[in-house]
Amino acid sequence: MVPSPPSYHKPLVPHHPVAAGSPASTAAPREDPTPSTSASRSSALAAFRMRIAPAPSKQPGQSGATVPEASDGPAPAERRGSAGSSVGLALFGIGLVNKALFQSLMEENGCCLLYIVEDQLEEVERAFGAEFLAGTRVLRQQDADVALSDQRVSGAIICSPPEEASEIVIDALRAGKGVFCERLPSFDRQTAEACFNEADRCGRPLVCGFYKRFDPALQFLYKKVRDSQALGRIHRISTISSVYPAASLSFLKTSGGIFYNAAVHDIDIISLLLGESAPDTIFSLGHAFCADMAYLKDADTVAVSMKFPSGAIVTLDISQHCTKSCDQRLEVHGSQGTLRVDNQNPLGITEHGTSVSIYSQTHADRYRDAHRELFRHFLRTLKGKEPPVITKEQFLWTIQVAAAAEQSWRNGSAVDLRSEAIDSSVIKTEIM
Repeated sequence: MVPSPPSYHKPLVPHHPVAAGSPASTAAPREDPTPSTSASRSSALAAFRMRIAPAPSKQPGQSGATVPEASDGPAPAERRGSAGSSVGLALFGIGLVNKALFQSLMEENGCCLLYIVEDQLEEVERAFGAEFLAGTRVLRQQDADVALSDQRVSGAIICSPPEEASEIVIDALRAGKGVFCERLPSFDRQTAEACFNEADRCGRPLVCGFYKRFDPALQFLYKKVRDSQALGRIHRISTISSVYPAASLSFLKTSGGIFYNAAVHDIDIISLLLGESAPDTIFSLGHAFCADMAYLKDADTVAVSMKFPSGAIVTLDISQHCTKSCDQRLEVHGSQGTLRVDNQNPLGITEHGTSVSIYSQTHADRYRDAHRELFRHFLRTLKGKEPPVITKEQFLWTIQVAAAAEQSWRNGSAVDLRSEAIDSSVIKTEIM
């Protein structure tokens, strides 16, 4: 039987409830920060390109790059915070950044985005807009050492594909930076473990982007199920996770596909609710309804069934197909009752078979609060106020279970985690 990691029964995160009358609970969804595509865009992009940092020149005898000053453009006071308390950040990669993380970067008072490291310049300007970038220096990937050498930078946010992220993670840790890896630090179990070990050696935090455990509704459910034991012994857990809008093929290709972009987050939540690191048995069915997904040798719809050592039976229903609004539900059935997290609809109206969606909610909208709290947790780890709640053991078990789920789907047979070693060292060789 697979042993449980030692710290699996710790709380999710320190709970910071949002007051009922606070702006976070009453404000309408914010407008998309994507800048306009009008004629003014060309001039803004031209001005933006002038702020791109050139490759630093080295003087004779120098072993490293000379750290340049950031752009002279003034930084908005409400975003930057006071000079003494603001946390300096560097963002690596744009392509896989979640929209909710963009909003947190632009709205959070306690941080200052000093650098963006990205080769696709248009993606940077499209994501943030020229006004926000007035006080941020943009570097190409070849000049990443400039950002890592700047002592004002306390933390690095890594949004690069997992197959590229581990090298940046380790470089940032060795430069004395705390790291927030928005996706997975690696598909490779040994490489991911090396990242956590390096964080321990350097004494810097490594926070991974398992955002669902920071969702207020799921935190409440966790406290009822684990702390209060309100449901007694857990018999069954079922989740439905359908994404809207569907992720692009380029995104799925680099993020690891449905098992490592979607299922891994539900696996993390299930393990926390049960207090068990891994199931005894796992079986997956899946299909690629989209021809392009079939070409990538991945599925866009999967059903994963698991049985845990406690006897609890878990089903995960995950799909990239959702036509009107994201579908995010979870039910926990215990010996003393049932609790359910349903889709969040501020109108309180349920629709069945209507031709027009009453309320359309994207995946980023649904988990905006979760991403915000995860980002704030990262900032608190940089300040030494709390350790990362996602431990090395938790992360490694989660990707191992995801590997077993994918292995079951590809082989068409159940995987017994009590007796089989999952080859996590070559998890995504199929997607090139």
